[in-house]
Amino acid sequence: MSTTTIRLPDDLKARLSKVAKKLGSSSHALILDAISERVEAEERRSAFLTTAEKRYAKLAESGETISWEEMKVYLRDRTSGKKVKRPNPRKLTR
Repeated sequence: MSTTTIRLPDDLKARLSKVAKKLGSSSHALILDAISERVEAEERRSAFLTTAEKRYAKLAESGETISWEEMKVYLRDRTSGKKVKRPNPRKLTR
């Protein structure tokens, strides 16, 4: 395990200590949790954007899409428990 030094403003350090004490934890553990949560959130965001970019590239290449109106009906019916056929993509019209 490596060591990293961070400098905290006095007011933030006091707030951190107070919250950690209230949680029955240490400041160190609270800092690790906060960093871990932020890193995981950024990793999820990055994965989401990568997926979106790939899907958009596929859409742009094929020119096929499903209209929002058609998709809304499909999603509404599907979430209400109906067995519905997936809409077929069509060439994008402008």
